[in-house]
Amino acid sequence: MRCGRFRAAGAVLTAVLLTGCAQSAGPAEHPPAARQARAAGPGGNDPGNGQGNSQGNGRGQALPPVVDHVRTTDPVVFLTFDDSAERDPRFAALIRERRLPVTLFLTDTVAGPAYGHLARLRSVGASLQNHTLDHRSLRGLPYAGQRAEICGQQTKLKSRFGVRPHLFRPPYGRYDTMTLRAAADCGITAVVLWRAALDPAGDLTYTRGGDHLHAGDIVSVAPDHPTGVGLSARIERLLEEIEEQGLRVGRLEDYL
Repeated sequence: MRCGRFRAAGAVLTAVLLTGCAQSAGPAEHPPAARQARAAGPGGNDPGNGQGNSQGNGRGQALPPVVDHVRTTDPVVFLTFDDSAERDPRFAALIRERRLPVTLFLTDTVAGPAYGHLARLRSVGASLQNHTLDHRSLRGLPYAGQRAEICGQQTKLKSRFGVRPHLFRPPYGRYDTMTLRAAADCGITAVVLWRAALDPAGDLTYTRGGDHLHAGDIVSVAPDHPTGVGLSARIERLLEEIEEQGLRVGRLEDYL
């Protein structure tokens, strides 16, 4: 994929329909700069790591930062997927062959039937994180409803895979302060959005900033669409572009 295929996007991008799960191609709101995660490198403890938000959940617990980009000097970008990626039979092979440290945000009602296959993806390097039980838009829901969606999926993933996620992506990228409170109470340490999105046609769009990738960008990859380019082919082309820009794919969990 060449730079000429990229196009800039507005603050709210055209919605992309997923198989059984809908995700907008850009988050509904941008994370405030004060909540951007910073990392000097994997496991970095930079004092400006986005944890300085003093607004708690009512019990003295800091709210998790909302991030679409990691501030780092490392030449890395991060590939993330919301459900359905596991339906491409070549996806696991691509992860294994390229040793890609991808992050999958899972909704139980969408990904649940494929948990066995997801276990195999995890065995070849994929990280499995939280995307709620039912993919409801959380913004505006009462605390109890938001907590049930987030904590419920925490419990599901812990029971199935033995690991309790610490990263969370709200459906459609929409959230409010109540979402952050509920996420904190469910053990989430960062709410993950995206600065760039790879659409079904193989084009990159951006929620803000310039129309090219920067080190530290979080990229959301849409699943296949009947009229689009196959997932594996799109990822291969994206990897070429990443490498041409002197970047590589990093493991998001090492930085957040």
